[in-house]
This record gives sequence, structure tokens and C-alpha cells, in this order.
Amino acid sequence: MTIPHRPAGPDVLALDDICVVYLLVDREHRTAVAVDAGSGRWLGDLAAYGVDAVTDVIVTHHHRDQVEGLPALAATGARIWVPENEAGLIADVDHNWARRQVVNNYDVHSDRFSLLEPVPATGVMKDYSTTRIGHLDVTTVPTPGHTPGSVSYLINGQAFVGDLLYSPGKVWSAAALQWSYVGLEGAGLTMASLVQLLDHQPTALLPSHGEPISDPADAVARTCAALADLHNVRMGFSTGLLDKLDQPFVELSPHLLMNRTSESRSYVLLSDAGTALVIDYGYDLTTGIPVGGERFTVRPWLPSLRALRRDYGIDKVEVAVPTHYHDDHVAGFNLLREVEGTEVWASSPVAAVLENPSAYDLPCLWYEPIPCARHVPNGSAVRWREYELQLHSLPGHTLYASAIGFTVDGRDVLATGDQQTGTWVPGEQPEIPNFQYANLFRPDDYALSAALYQRLQPELMISGHWDPRLVDQAYLDELVRVGAEVSRVHQALLPPAQPPTSITPYRVEAVDGQPFELAVVADGVCELVVPRGWECEQVDAARFRVVPHVQQRVRRARVAAAVTRDGRYLGQLAEALIDVHRP
Repeated sequence: MTIPHRPAGPDVLALDDICVVYLLVDREHRTAVAVDAGSGRWLGDLAAYGVDAVTDVIVTHHHRDQVEGLPALAATGARIWVPENEAGLIADVDHNWARRQVVNNYDVHSDRFSLLEPVPATGVMKDYSTTRIGHLDVTTVPTPGHTPGSVSYLINGQAFVGDLLYSPGKVWSAAALQWSYVGLEGAGLTMASLVQLLDHQPTALLPSHGEPISDPADAVARTCAALADLHNVRMGFSTGLLDKLDQPFVELSPHLLMNRTSESRSYVLLSDAGTALVIDYGYDLTTGIPVGGERFTVRPWLPSLRALRRDYGIDKVEVAVPTHYHDDHVAGFNLLREVEGTEVWASSPVAAVLENPSAYDLPCLWYEPIPCARHVPNGSAVRWREYELQLHSLPGHTLYASAIGFTVDGRDVLATGDQQTGTWVPGEQPEIPNFQYANLFRPDDYALSAALYQRLQPELMISGHWDPRLVDQAYLDELVRVGAEVSRVHQALLPPAQPPTSITPYRVEAVDGQPFELAVVADGVCELVVPRGWECEQVDAARFRVVPHVQQRVRRARVAAAVTRDGRYLGQLAEALIDVHRP
């Protein structure tokens, strides 16, 4: 029985499969590009659609009703293109099934509604890009909401929106909007995605369930109103996200803006040339502080740039500078690089982490390397347009952090990342030193940062998660007191610190039978402990050459540095994790 189909635009057929599969037909060559795969059972009916072959399929999101038919399409030789943010849920879905918690589970993302087996992808559809797919030019628009990684495709004026909405005023699933156990994150992001989609002036919205929508503006307005109502009922307050989308920036001075919509907060320096520099750029227009997870659970995007262009005439973000490497400060950097041509300038220690995150055993690392155009030594200055930026070592919140000093609109400003809260009110509110031990905190770090502040005498401090702080001498003196207290309490609590032991890189992608090297930092004699059957040779006092031997792909095989100091065996003090692939 032929799957029912109907026209959905010029040379566009809508197939009523387990989702609506759209075939965009090239009549001259009797080929088609499919938007989503559905069950794939429609492949037997191509002749009825006037098509001999499907050359490509582009996927809006990873849900099984969209992708169940991918294996059948792959078997015909069709090229498979998937959203970059959800590539792992298609090409490497085995990993998600293996690691996914299902007992005592508070992660309610809908990632289990995925393929049962992986399907290799031809490539990924990058956000904000236009790509030639088959006979079509396809623009990929990030539209998180139904899932964090969902995209919509603009083709010949029409928007293929997946499950972003079902019909005017309705969405396909409310449950899919709830990403955390007590939240409703997808509701606000669906609203923001719909509003931004209208910026492209689509002639129609074509959903994966439901009928084509010929009045996009009306559908968006009605759906946003219904989602706002749901959010108010469930959460007890308005999302406020559309207001933030429209007005994301707070003017700290005519040439310095704070993005109030992002986590962490990012800051924008405006040049007289109509370009911008950003300090930190993590999760723009987010619904909360990220708590870590697999790559598909987070979604960098660039919604604040629309207001930057509209309200401030900025035509390019030229440079991005991080205070430190944490994902909520740098998640958007690669997207800025790809979309805006932005250069990343970072202090040398921070740049080392950004460019090679797998070398480090640290919290809050971004998933992919972030290339840095400039490595700036701490204690030196770099010039951008009419501004001189000074970078200073700022250990405390994390060892790999830098304060960024500059003068704008006649005021000396210091960006301090997440070092401290800036919330001190004498006799009412304490100043909180924001240290985390896993970030390689050292007890004297806050005394060092207080001394730096005393030397620099900034007039304004800007931070990642708290309001900007006007600075006076009393506040600087309070930071000296806090730094001394941090040092004192640790000296009282702990025995003398032991020299650290580490293995670099911490995470390795290896191939069966092919050697790789590990470097060990240890105070004493070190032996590298490797899995049974692997080869290990010590190259010199600090380096080991390892050859893995496995029968099948292995994830996170463990090696350890066993240390003996002054004749006393101290144990296996550090580990590294090795993924081994078969050639």
C-alpha cells in the first residue's frame, strides 16, 4: 500500500509516514532530497512520487520517528546529513545507550527515543550555514526547543521545522520540553526559536507532524502565547525569554555592554569602527546554568547578535577573549569563529586548555578544541582597535584563569570571571571566594588575587554570574581579608600539601597496535600500570610509550602512575583514560 502523499509546495511532496517526510523533487533528474526519514517504508513507493532515487536525507532531530528509516536510506546509497549537535545520537548512538542512566534517573531528556543501532552520517549540518545538498541550497537554523539540538531548514523560502510546532498554537509534545526534572527549559527556547525563525521571513512552516502552515507570523504568535501559559502554570512565573531576546544587553557605559541573557554573563566592547570584542561567550539566551552532560544536552547559539546589529550597528564580532576555560564561558567560541570569523585571543595558560582539552583532568571542559589565534602571556598587553587589554594571572576559582583589564569610557575595568561574587555589603552580606578544589585551587590563590587588585586599583569589576561591582578601597581591603582567611582555614585544616601527580594527556584516542606516548609528572620513581597484554616502555624519566592490544573497541581503558618516593610505595596516584579503536 502506497503511503499517502500530497503537495506541500512547488516540487515538494508531504508523505504521511510515522512522521511527515518531505520529498523535494528534482523533476529533471527524477531524484529527491528528503527532510527526515520516517520509517523508510516509503522507499518502495518512489515511482508513485515520480522519483527514481533519493540522493540525500537531512535530519531535523534525532527522534526515532524521524530517523527509523535511515538504515534503509543508507542501504540505497543516499547521503545522510544530521544536525551537528546531535550527530552522536545517530552515528554513535551505541555510546548513549551504554552510558544512559535509567535507574534513579532524574535526567528527563528524550534521548532514549533514538535509533536502536548507529547509522554512519555523511556529514553534519552546521548552524547558520548554507550548504548545497543534492540540487538544493539548504540553510540550517538552530531551533532548540523540542530537543536541545533540533534544527530547521530553510529551502526555497519554506521552513522545514521538525517538531518545533505542530500547528498554530500547538506543539507535538509537551513532555519533550522538560529537559530537567523540575524545569520546562524547552518551552522558552521553543518560543525564542520561533521568533528568530521569523527573521528569515519564511513563506510557510512545514512541521514533522501536522499540516503546512501558510501564515507563519500568526502561528508563532499563537504558539508562543500557549507556551507562555503552560510555563506560567507549571513554573509559577513567566519565562521572560522573549524580553531577553529582544533586549539582551545592559549598558554599563556607552561602549561596554553586559549580556544579561547568557550563562555565564558575557561582555561586549564596542569599537568606533562598528565592530565588537566579547569577553566570555558561553550559553547565550539560556534557561539556566548548565550542569554538565553529554554533548547533545547543551546548545551554543548566537541570538544576542541580532540585537547587537540592530541596536548598536555592529557588523562583526572580531575578537573573543576568555577569562577562563569553563564551558559556560567559552561554549559559543567555535560558533563565533565559524559564523562571524571571530578570532579567539587567550592568555597562554588558558589557550593551552582550550586547544587541547583532552590533555587535562579538569571540570567544565568544552567538548571540542577551540583554536586560539593569539596566545597572550600573562602580565602583558594586547591592542584591539582603540583599546589596550592587559591580561593577568588569576588563579583561585581555577588555576587556568586570567583577569582582563582595560579602560573604556574613562573608567578602569577588570573582568575577573568567577573568582569572587562581588556581593559584599558591610555588616549584611559576605564576600564569597568561589573556589572549587577540582579546578586545582591552592590555598594562597585568593591572597595573590587580592594583591593583584590592590596593585591595579580597578574602578569596576565585572564577573561571570554576579552584578558588576563598583570598587572602592574598602572593598579591595575586604578582598585582602578574605584572601587571608582562605589561606588560614586551609592551613589549619590540612597537613602540608603533597606534590601532585598527573598523566598527560588525560584522555587518549588510540588505535590497536599503534604506539602513543604519555608524560607523567611525579615526585619520585614512577611505574606506569597498563592493562594486561599491552606493551609499555619508559622512554625517559617522564615519558612512557604505550602500545595497546585489544580484540574489540574499548572505551576508557585505565592506565595509572604508581609512585615510590624515598623508598616508600605511595600507590597509584593518577590515572589516564584510553579509548582504543580497531584499525
